[in-house]
Amino acid sequence: MLQKLTINNYALIDNLEISFGKGLNILTGETGAGKSIILGALSLILGQRAESRYFFNQQKKCVIEGLFKIDGFHLKSFFEDNDLDYEAETVLRREISADGKSRAFVNDTPVNLTALKQLGEKLIDIHSQHATLEINDPEFQLLVVDSVAKHDELLSDYQTKYKAYRKSVARLNELITDSEKAKTDLDYFQFQFDELEKVALHPDEQELLEKELYALNNAEEIKRNLFGAYYLIQESEASALTQLKEAGQQLGNLEKFDTQIEELHQRLSSTIIELKDIAAEIETIEQRTQTNEVRVEEINTRLSLIYNLQKKHRVNTNAELLAIQDDLSDKIQKVLFSDEAVEQLQKQLIADRSELEKLAAQLTANRIKAIPAIEKQVLATLAEMGMGNSALKIEHAPLPPKGGAEKEGSGNSSSVTLGATGADYIKFLFSANKGHALAEMSKVASGGELSRLMLSIKSLIAQYTALPTIIFDEIDTGVSGEVANKVGQIMEHLADNLQVITITHLPQIASKGQNHYFVYKDDSAATTYTRIKQLDQPERVLEIAKMLSGDKPGESALQNARELLGNLQ
Repeated sequence: MLQKLTINNYALIDNLEISFGKGLNILTGETGAGKSIILGALSLILGQRAESRYFFNQQKKCVIEGLFKIDGFHLKSFFEDNDLDYEAETVLRREISADGKSRAFVNDTPVNLTALKQLGEKLIDIHSQHATLEINDPEFQLLVVDSVAKHDELLSDYQTKYKAYRKSVARLNELITDSEKAKTDLDYFQFQFDELEKVALHPDEQELLEKELYALNNAEEIKRNLFGAYYLIQESEASALTQLKEAGQQLGNLEKFDTQIEELHQRLSSTIIELKDIAAEIETIEQRTQTNEVRVEEINTRLSLIYNLQKKHRVNTNAELLAIQDDLSDKIQKVLFSDEAVEQLQKQLIADRSELEKLAAQLTANRIKAIPAIEKQVLATLAEMGMGNSALKIEHAPLPPKGGAEKEGSGNSSSVTLGATGADYIKFLFSANKGHALAEMSKVASGGELSRLMLSIKSLIAQYTALPTIIFDEIDTGVSGEVANKVGQIMEHLADNLQVITITHLPQIASKGQNHYFVYKDDSAATTYTRIKQLDQPERVLEIAKMLSGDKPGESALQNARELLGNLQ
């Protein structure tokens, strides 16, 4: 239930606060006073797109805030799913800056417009005189039937499984497409894989071969320098070892005089031993270093093969080539096992579809059972509103086949067409006059008749769904007299089950409300503002009298107003 609406800086409203009550709330006022502006502001906290040109003051932001009492309407799951704090009294707020940037909040937690709109749809249903086009929408007509069928849990279960089923169908079609393409490429993948596997690459092979080839190509220079080093260390007359030995003898003669010299002599002896080892290793390397043209050719051949493969696959290392080899192996395996994956998914889809068809059959049975009650109750309500000659028939048929909805290969061999809400097509046919053929409602009913028809349908839905608030925006257009009184009574009865807010120009309807609000323009200052006030009983009498006879009602109009309000004093 909408408890309070606060509007700042929107259209003709600078600052406005309205507290609504339970039952039937009436809004009246002259045309252009701002009643629809108030609804426009309310629609912003229900997720409608905003335009800054509607701002009262372009230098300030627009702020709309609504306080809703939501306990008892089973909305906790929505708050949990959207990670929002659930409060029995929940605040929806919308802030729009002068540059058009918008922010939305639920209990001070930022939300996107989609979440705000989804929550708003669960809190308020706004119905205007222009919304009668909705009545011809097959989705709305199905919603009416589902509301009376009272199978929300079954429908939700079906929709969840249908969504998963459609994803699986899409996955199957993708698998089939990929498999067919992969089979076309299989020979190419296999050739490339065999070529890489045959070479038997190793990750660090290229680097090792390049180092070995470099050494072989420079063998003569390496051998010459190694021999030169060996000669200087050990073979020449003034070799390093000869001179170090002589130095050692000199130190040996002196070590008895100084322990430090003795230590140096020992270190020099160790150096001589190390140098002998170095000379021996140099000699060994020098002797084994040989030119080897056969090995050079082998390495060049191997490197050339590696370089060509790298160039072909546009990579620079063996590691990358090995990664390509692994990827090719995966692709080959996928192709080899793709038929098996397709077959498994097809079997699963057949089972899933069978379950969906069972759920759809239950939905169909419930809908068929609900249709007579809908026809009967809507016609009864229309008769109360002066349309006793109306006829309503709700046609039920299976959904027509959908072109391309389920591609071949999905495992669908059934003739039943499934949609997001089941396997049913619902169509309302109507006639407002005796003897006239039934047809689509918009083709055989006037604006006033459509308004009354929609009101009767909405009042029916309200008996079966937990909608906190419904708003009627001048849907009484085209009715008057006793019919208007009956329309008011229907709204009054509707308000027994939920909060109703009605914008009206008819005194018969205005008199039915528990709370009456008067919307007017205040032009006492330099700028015109839209204002609203809740009327007390004497003010209601005067307002309804004005609605009956004009700005200066006489005593008869005042008395008539008192009678409408049930106040005869």
